[in-house]
Amino acid sequence: MKRSIFFSLLCVSLFSTISLYAQGCVAIRHFSCSVGNQLENNLLNEGSFQIGLNYRYFRSFRHFRGTEEEPDRVTNNTEVVNNAHAWDLSLNYALSNRWYAGMTIPTVINTRSSLYEHGREERNMTFSRGLGDIRLGVGYWFFDPVAHTNGNLAVGLGVKLPTGNFNATDIFYNVGVDGSPQVRPVDQSIQPGDGGFGVTVDFQLYQQIAPQFFAYAGGFYLINPRETNGVRTFRETLSPILQNEAIMSVPDQFSVRAGASYSFSTTWAASLGARYEGIPVEDLVGGSEGFRRPGNVLSIDPGISFMRSNVSLNLNVPIALRRERPQSVTDIETSEVTGEFRNGDSAFADYLINFGIAYRFPAKKTATIEKKTDVDFD
Repeated sequence: MKRSIFFSLLCVSLFSTISLYAQGCVAIRHFSCSVGNQLENNLLNEGSFQIGLNYRYFRSFRHFRGTEEEPDRVTNNTEVVNNAHAWDLSLNYALSNRWYAGMTIPTVINTRSSLYEHGREERNMTFSRGLGDIRLGVGYWFFDPVAHTNGNLAVGLGVKLPTGNFNATDIFYNVGVDGSPQVRPVDQSIQPGDGGFGVTVDFQLYQQIAPQFFAYAGGFYLINPRETNGVRTFRETLSPILQNEAIMSVPDQFSVRAGASYSFSTTWAASLGARYEGIPVEDLVGGSEGFRRPGNVLSIDPGISFMRSNVSLNLNVPIALRRERPQSVTDIETSEVTGEFRNGDSAFADYLINFGIAYRFPAKKTATIEKKTDVDFD
């Protein structure tokens, strides 16, 4: 009984969330994998389903070029500040003990405060909110969870639908005729959606390395074939060298996570690992023109989780250790033409708050996996 309860708790702790937020205006909008976010899927018997709600928040304000921070931006009050809130409603259904399907419905509320977007004369704020890009997917455990409670590997495949608004607008001040305000699309970093159909591939694995001690790993990659979404950025009005950043790009995204988890009791567990995530300079499929802020974040990822009966809670707070804003396609092309090195900047957060709650609805008929693990799902 103790072993089965520990295994259930381990499931919550290890894979409570495999998410990308890129901790700053590197990210176009928040993203989390469509299936496989919660390893408790492993314990869902055929016909059972699980509903979950995950909340994430970050505040980005530290500017980087390459891996070097520009602290003077904060000192001089010229930094760009993004505050991002996101809620993911997730539904996961067990097609069998090894096959599972899922759907994630995200909603967001974002604000962005800056000087340069408002004529560089005064700081103003822009705002966006609404439905994000819905994700659907399926996953498969390579080994029978009933017989392999000490280790397993799952892979998943999904689609991302362009349900989120990718042309959200707000008022920008001091940018119109004679310094008048003007309605424009908000910055790419706070758009609820990106305007493209995408394909996601993901994996998750765990392996026992000692009693009550497990290693884990997981991650995903979002393939966005569409090159640009047709939404104007107005960046070409800031400088002639930004002409090819006049339209928003639809970039790929990625996240990888690995670490270890330990159970302190039959209800509490903790995990500690590393997380690497970001937006690449170029996409795997399709072109890479248009405006994007490529970047990546390496974070230490502590977490704590609680599970009792059918309810699970988890909290993770990734803390940034290394932040990088590499050269974009525009930066590389400009450097080649002018002979002078150019590297744009991006703002990053110090940490990300990630909290989730989930409830499992077991199938009416008792399944083999429930009998084998001796876990009370009622």
